Amino acid sequence: MVADPHRPPDAPVAVICHGAWTLIEAGVVADRTLTSYPSLKTDLRNAGATWVDEEVVVDAGLVSSRTPDDLPAFNDKLIEEVAEGEHAGQTA
Repeated sequence: MVADPHRPPDAPVAVICHGAWTLIEAGVVADRTLTSYPSLKTDLRNAGATWVDEEVVVDAGLVSSRTPDDLPAFNDKLIEEVAEGEHAGQTA
């Protein structure tokens, strides 16, 4: 993954619905726990992630949600993670 000079290191990252595909392409989901739209379950597992069917999942600053129906929980958790600041070991 190419470092973004505008993003501080260890910043929280969030994906919802099919956004997890970008993390798969970046090669940063192995050994992480995520949720997504159900049709991505196999892709995430094949990339080394643990997929769970939950409204919102946080793994060391990586916030993921399933669908737009989960937006209230996703938004609340993302705000919480941003307020916490840097997350040690965050790679995506």
